[in-house]
Amino acid sequence: MDGEEAAAQSLLFSQVHFVIVQSQSLKLSDAEALAKLLIDNGAQEHSLPGPNGKMPLKEITHIISATPDFVEYDAATDALKSVVKPEWVTASVAKGRLANPRSYSPDPRLYFSGLVLCCADIPEGDKDAIMGGVLATGGLYSSSVTKSVTHMVALTMDHEKCQTVLKKDLKCKIVLPHWFDDCMRIGKRLDEDPYMLPDPDVLHLNSSDPIPETKRIDLQGASSTQPSDLPRFLDSNRSNTRRVDVFNAKKVMLCNDLNIGSHLRGTIEDLINHSGGTVTSTVHRADMLICQYRESPDYRIASRAQKEVGNLAWLYYLITYNSWVSPMKRLLYYPISERGLPGFNKFRISLSNYNGEARVYLENLAIAAGGAFTRTMKEDNTHLITAHQYSEKCDAAKEWNINMVNHLWLEESYAKWQIQTLSNPRYTYFPPRTNLSEVVGQTPIDRNAMERYFFTPGTVDESEGSEARRLNAHALQQHDQDSGPPGSSQDFVPYRTRLGGGTPSAPRSHVMNGPMRTPATTRIVIDGKENETPSTTSSRGAKDRAAAKLHDQAADIALYEKEKKRIGGVIFGGRRQTSEDAVSNGSRKRSNSKEEVIAHAGHGRDKKRPKTNKLPPPAMRLLLTGYKGWEKNGKKEAEDKSRLRDLGVLVVQDPTHCTHLASPSIVRTKKFVCALARAPMVISTDFVDDCLAKEEWREPEDYLLNDPAGEQRLGFKLSEAVSRAKNHRGQLLRGMPIYCTETVKGGFDVYKAIIEANGGKCLLYRARAGSVAGSRAGGQDEDVDAMDTDEPEYLYLITGNTPVEMALWPKFRQMVQGTGKLPRIVQTDWLLNSALRQELHWEDVYELKEDAVGNDQ
Repeated sequence: MDGEEAAAQSLLFSQVHFVIVQSQSLKLSDAEALAKLLIDNGAQEHSLPGPNGKMPLKEITHIISATPDFVEYDAATDALKSVVKPEWVTASVAKGRLANPRSYSPDPRLYFSGLVLCCADIPEGDKDAIMGGVLATGGLYSSSVTKSVTHMVALTMDHEKCQTVLKKDLKCKIVLPHWFDDCMRIGKRLDEDPYMLPDPDVLHLNSSDPIPETKRIDLQGASSTQPSDLPRFLDSNRSNTRRVDVFNAKKVMLCNDLNIGSHLRGTIEDLINHSGGTVTSTVHRADMLICQYRESPDYRIASRAQKEVGNLAWLYYLITYNSWVSPMKRLLYYPISERGLPGFNKFRISLSNYNGEARVYLENLAIAAGGAFTRTMKEDNTHLITAHQYSEKCDAAKEWNINMVNHLWLEESYAKWQIQTLSNPRYTYFPPRTNLSEVVGQTPIDRNAMERYFFTPGTVDESEGSEARRLNAHALQQHDQDSGPPGSSQDFVPYRTRLGGGTPSAPRSHVMNGPMRTPATTRIVIDGKENETPSTTSSRGAKDRAAAKLHDQAADIALYEKEKKRIGGVIFGGRRQTSEDAVSNGSRKRSNSKEEVIAHAGHGRDKKRPKTNKLPPPAMRLLLTGYKGWEKNGKKEAEDKSRLRDLGVLVVQDPTHCTHLASPSIVRTKKFVCALARAPMVISTDFVDDCLAKEEWREPEDYLLNDPAGEQRLGFKLSEAVSRAKNHRGQLLRGMPIYCTETVKGGFDVYKAIIEANGGKCLLYRARAGSVAGSRAGGQDEDVDAMDTDEPEYLYLITGNTPVEMALWPKFRQMVQGTGKLPRIVQTDWLLNSALRQELHWEDVYELKEDAVGNDQ
């Protein structure tokens, strides 16, 4: 028996190919011990490449790193590689099976990673909510008290689990459930001390008692885009310059917009050269770009090529700590915009209850966003950013009706480059007895937002010169699969154009029969997939803007079509908009219109037609499903959509962009089920009919969908499902791999859309040879101790009961065997009902078995 166990243990990591990334948190000796433990249990190690090489992402399955601060982190996550902390290895060995990688991820967004939680005297409903929240944010849940438990959630110390913690002197913090609630509301992991039993501050101290200040030493050097203090290694003679390994074999370009003196520039260049790097004056040859502003051509070229782009503060960090960190980790490590965030210049901002580096950081961030910062607050201030609600400024803000928010509003507005709505409760919530300074500076730059507003992959501006075309012509051929089809980003509205700047240059087509593009870095291409579908992340907002713009130009388009029918055709762009006939309903005679067109023809030669008045942003993004009003009447549909847009209602087709969902009843359509994951307000289609009939805005709250018959038929309450969807935030199936047959009734694409709308991963199952998808099931309950009521983990196959699909069932079961999971072959009702309920709902009737299907047939 011992021999069999030893053999099984040796195969624990048999399918693991790994690399280990050393850092200040993971020393060489610890890395060597981890590597030995992995190799002894069947894993295969891949050595890190030399300075000029890249991590072999195609060959590895796991990256062991204590932090996400290594160059290939973004590429690894894009390639769905498991990046795990060293604790994942020891936890897997202790359990005798591979632990869930999400629970040991260094991803800062999974702020409960490393936390093992157990509940004591908590009501069942609250316990389920806490369990789901912890699992969704990277933590683990244990139903019993073990040595691995780090946090116990309890109301009092009287429960036997709490007494067990005290008797065994376990290193476990016993906290009130208020701590978990506040962490989820803020979206950050807060300090546990004010919530710890037996004497929690949140229950006993008065609001007048001072809240302890929090010093943020880690923000030093990241609180300004132009640091005044030089690294001590630069403030000495060049001959004493030390070696900085992060520059080894790197080509660095220092832009002219840094506004540094020749002496300092020379010192930095000497340091880079002494460290094994080189300084280049051409961005196309650079690996790293140091610049101050996002509007420079060099910034756009480097960003499109996915090179590392940071500012002087980021450069100083690399020099000071000789350790890699992404320039997008800190907001002020990234180049700023000369123009500021659009609309932010109207704001006058003051701070309260932030001190030290956190205060300096927020001051500079408000200025970098384009706002006006005032040290004293007056009645003309628009916003007060505060770490808690107890100060004279906070009292004055309430009297003067000044918006009082926490720093997350400022950070996320800057990171997403869009002013965030104050109606989001995250920005106006202040946990009692907690100083929010402790979570300042944890918001990273949103790369997708930078792509949308400052650069778009796949194009090169006219001003970027012929050198880009010459240097990139060969690379363009190599990376054509990754760059997307020509013109795929032409619906994007450039940042300069949106601010009223110049007209964007037209794509050049005389080189290689297509628009020239800066090549992207090599991306992971799945074997057997010749053409990779280009990402649509940066085009979603552009599609909405294009749709709104199309509505704005509907009148011009209709007039143009009308003019084409006139004798002589359209002359020099048609009549001027100031013409009385330009706004007519088309009831005038053709002869009069013809005369007016000819009369204005001369004016059209020299004067541009005035722009049409643009509509304000829509108050509602409405998704319609099951609506019969426009059935087989495309003309009426177009006219009604234009009328609705005039009333502030933009009809959208993408469920991920809707704020409201309209349907005559609860239906199991693709649109309805996908949209429900976004927790929209679900209303009746009577809202549309009344808006059109009365030609005025109607309050959607008066049209909430009421379908008791549908709720009874499907066995759930719509209001409860929407409430659960708000808690899930589109992550009901977060990370769950779910297989689906190709010929399933309804179509594979329908169920793929539903699974992905709920955060899952849909895989097409054709019974081909290959390993099973790695378990990333954030929604599954994974116990900590394999000996304590360990719940089984399932892999689902969504299928029909046709003979072709039934032939795949034994192969699916065979594939799942040996993975530590159990196969579940289910009908489509399981997914549809779970997505409608917004909870993983199981009934035995969902499972398909050969004998039951045979009897039915």
